[in-house]
Amino acid sequence: MTTFNLKNIGFTDDELTNSDTNQVIGRVSSQAQNIYKVLTEQGELYAKISGKFLYDASKLSDYPAVGDFVSLDVPDSTQNGIIHQVLPRKSSLSRQSAGNSTDEQLIATNIDMIFICMSLNEDYNLRRLERYLAIAWDSGALPYIVLTKTDLCHDLTEKLFEISQIALGVDIICTTNTSTDGYQDIEKHLEVGKTSAFIGSSGVGKSTIINHFINDAQINTDGLRNDDKGRHTTTQRDLYVLPNELGMVIDTPGMRELGIGGTNVSKSFEDIESLALQCKFNDCSHTTEPKCAIKFAIKNGQLSEERFKSYQKLQLESQYDGMNAKMIEQTKLNRMFGGKKAMKNFLRENQH
Repeated sequence: MTTFNLKNIGFTDDELTNSDTNQVIGRVSSQAQNIYKVLTEQGELYAKISGKFLYDASKLSDYPAVGDFVSLDVPDSTQNGIIHQVLPRKSSLSRQSAGNSTDEQLIATNIDMIFICMSLNEDYNLRRLERYLAIAWDSGALPYIVLTKTDLCHDLTEKLFEISQIALGVDIICTTNTSTDGYQDIEKHLEVGKTSAFIGSSGVGKSTIINHFINDAQINTDGLRNDDKGRHTTTQRDLYVLPNELGMVIDTPGMRELGIGGTNVSKSFEDIESLALQCKFNDCSHTTEPKCAIKFAIKNGQLSEERFKSYQKLQLESQYDGMNAKMIEQTKLNRMFGGKKAMKNFLRENQH
């Protein structure tokens, strides 16, 4: 049975490993329904959460996620464990759960690097990339952008310029199916004890890249649909320990819809927030006020109007985090009219 050195799989709290506790420390590598696969110094185990854990958990993010370190009991002569605690997370990549839920859905935890994959075909979408960058910066990990299928792109220089305008301070790596040069650029950032996560839409090539480093095609991949968009192949999150001391990698399902919940978007839009500080008025709405630095930058081509609108949209989404439909409606009315009563007065005054 393969055993795992805790330090090599990213664990750094020596105080816990040297304590007198009878519990085992392990790292969650995958989950299927209510069963967790956990990597430990005793080998790979299967575990469930304890009854007390289940009783105390109040939200989705309380439960173990792929990448979490957990403490568990492992009865003698079994390969099954009971998870009692999720240890503190140093970073967490999350999004708002689908539908009307305000719950936070954890994508991966305890990650050091996030590789945001985007293919240069019909998947190319700058506004979606801004969303990925927002949640990546907010996670506490360091983001990189990986452009796939660059051999199919006829205006690569133009695309690289567009991306550089929204991905300030983020390294951009180009990969192609016809060369391994891009893989080598990714490998430079991989090292033992460090964890990377690959995120992006379905079919952009995340699993193909990970298979290259695993040296074994154990992750299913698929081609493109007729509309040039990827098929959804990866259906769950999995953590893999890479050979050659390249650390660990987490493969994630494709995500076309990406709710940002309470994400702080400031880091992804430092250019806009820096411009806003130059406005004449501290509370400038960037609409009709004189000497507005944002309007001036848009007029001069320094800032695209599309990027500014994206910033406003993501800011609003972040502010609505945790609100129900009624609260969101009230917030919109307050922003637009100053309240419901003011809205009624406005409508009454503008009736024909």
